[in-house]
Amino acid sequence: MRFSGLFTKTLREIPAEETAKNAQLLLRGGFVFKNSAGVYSFLPLGWRVMSKVIKIIREEMNAIGGQEMFMPALVEKKYLEATNRWNLDVGFDVVTKKNPDADSTGSRQAGFALGWTHEEVLTAIASKYVSSYKDLPFAAYQLQTKFRNEARAKSGLLRGREFMMKDLYSFHADEKDLFDYYEKVKEAYMKIFERCHLRAIYTVAGGGAFTISNTHEFQILSDVGEDTILICSQCEYAENSEITKLKEKDECPKCGGGMFEAKAIEAGNIFPLGTKYSEAMDLKFVDEKGEKKYVVMGSYGIGVSRLMAVIAEIHNDEKGIIWPENVAPFNAHLITLFGKDNDFQEDVKKKAEKLYEDLNKNGIEVLFDDRKDKSPGEKLADADLIGCPYRLIVSPNTISAALCEVKKRANKKPEKLSDFQNVEQLIKYMK
Repeated sequence: MRFSGLFTKTLREIPAEETAKNAQLLLRGGFVFKNSAGVYSFLPLGWRVMSKVIKIIREEMNAIGGQEMFMPALVEKKYLEATNRWNLDVGFDVVTKKNPDADSTGSRQAGFALGWTHEEVLTAIASKYVSSYKDLPFAAYQLQTKFRNEARAKSGLLRGREFMMKDLYSFHADEKDLFDYYEKVKEAYMKIFERCHLRAIYTVAGGGAFTISNTHEFQILSDVGEDTILICSQCEYAENSEITKLKEKDECPKCGGGMFEAKAIEAGNIFPLGTKYSEAMDLKFVDEKGEKKYVVMGSYGIGVSRLMAVIAEIHNDEKGIIWPENVAPFNAHLITLFGKDNDFQEDVKKKAEKLYEDLNKNGIEVLFDDRKDKSPGEKLADADLIGCPYRLIVSPNTISAALCEVKKRANKKPEKLSDFQNVEQLIKYMK
């Protein structure tokens, strides 16, 4: 991708209304555009990052037998009424101009909501296809936009009214099979966060009206986190402060180590639902003995756009974002720098164009800053702000000394020019 044709512009100034680091960096870097409070558009750079995160999630969900599908964002009232969740102040009701339910005063009653969760919808679908124990177990997931009536949309993409989410639902013949799969999802989630270069703390959280035991959260330690957890200094057993009876310096119930308090960002959660939804939606199966039983369910969520924000929140410095290689928009940011001596301009251009072509041919994704109206300082500042893992510079200094100058975004100093005499050496270094 040539920077001169990229649909984005970086911003020098921090948006005045943004206090969260992820929002400041993602807006300044041209990754997202803020449409409204809690509502963002993902620009080409941002969508490239999101696509990398989605790829990781898909791979790990498929590896544990998840089958991808796609459900409607528009959820009819009858589904949420079945579980007494229609009147919860969570989602947005949808009112249409020609709603047939309009009363005599002319007011209109909403018959649909913008989906904030899909347990009911998928349970209703499953009731048409599950009848025997032979149809179980199975797990289905989707990647889709969700909507929440968030009263305090803040912290950038960490707390939004509209966001992308991966939600997985599993269906089982008994609780043992549910909890066996629950452990598989836990391990898959840990792999997802590890591949995104995040250290997740598996945290016990509160149950609820639609769970059969405590739920679990995947918390990322951060001072900007809105959750407070008690965590063991030895084994990392953790409990959310909303449900724990533990206090700082108490002994860990698992290993006896000391507990300490920390702020954290919830990046994912998993719920053992039991038969609450299957009872409400009349989802039954016939077991091996010919007896009818309710299907046992689990629910598992990761906020994809939130995960992108967490990565930006954790991986940055005073100059910009430092994207981990697995999720970076491009592998490398290639820059041409021209000195005061115009004699080398054509040589620099030719060498940079050849390098750009060779890297692309070898599967290296490159953002090539070919802009002619930007100073060297502006180009370097944009490279730091956007945060691709490697910065490559072709300049008069590299014409005879090396292929290019190479600097890892996470390092303070560039590598030795003498180490990179050809494309093969460079690719080997970056891989």
